[in-house]
Amino acid sequence: MASKTVAKDIITLRGSAAIVSEFFGIILYNRGVYSEESFVKVKKYGLPMLLTQDEDVKKFIANLNSQLSEWLEAGKLQRIVLVIMSKSSGEVLERWNFSIETDGEVVEKG
Repeated sequence: MASKTVAKDIITLRGSAAIVSEFFGIILYNRGVYSEESFVKVKKYGLPMLLTQDEDVKKFIANLNSQLSEWLEAGKLQRIVLVIMSKSSGEVLERWNFSIETDGEVVEKG
């Protein structure tokens, strides 16, 4: 069994695979990666959020969420690193480290 390490820059996610994978979509929608005009304001989880209206971005997020859900449900993920980079310079603008805690009993039961 792997040992747990404590680090200040790691976020631990808990919840269903659907909630965890949706969280990554919300990050991409709300970190200013795309122009403000491509977003629409909605209320989700009791909070106002901006979601993209761009069909290509929606497809990308749907594919990402589908793959993350598959891996989460199979218990195959331990960590996800999300890096937001400048398209023009390649500079790292943000780096998010997520530690994934999977309930082994839930994975075994499907």
